[in-house]
Amino acid sequence: MYYVEKKLEVSASHSLKLDYPSKCSRLHGHNWQITVFCRASELDANGMVCDFADIKRRIHGYLDHGNLNELLPFNPTAENIARWCVEQIPTCYKATVRESENNTATYVKDGEAVL
Repeated sequence: MYYVEKKLEVSASHSLKLDYPSKCSRLHGHNWQITVFCRASELDANGMVCDFADIKRRIHGYLDHGNLNELLPFNPTAENIARWCVEQIPTCYKATVRESENNTATYVKDGEAVL
């Protein structure tokens, strides 16, 4: 099995729709640290699990300097963003999204082992 990981920094704003009062309900921004983990039992014709540039285009290229509420069709929590990142890359099985030094969320596809 081959494994790769790609780290990205995305500057983006969001506001959360919550069922309790929170300052996070107001529009604010983060410098999100996103790491995606991909794997494949065989390499593609180019000798890769996936192209790092393609990961950057699909995630960073789409989210960077955007309002996540306008770009994504769900409440843009770190947990939901991690799941969305996994869904963007066919070989991706896990993503972590760090919105601040002490707040990180991870999503792993069902049935997948965590490395």
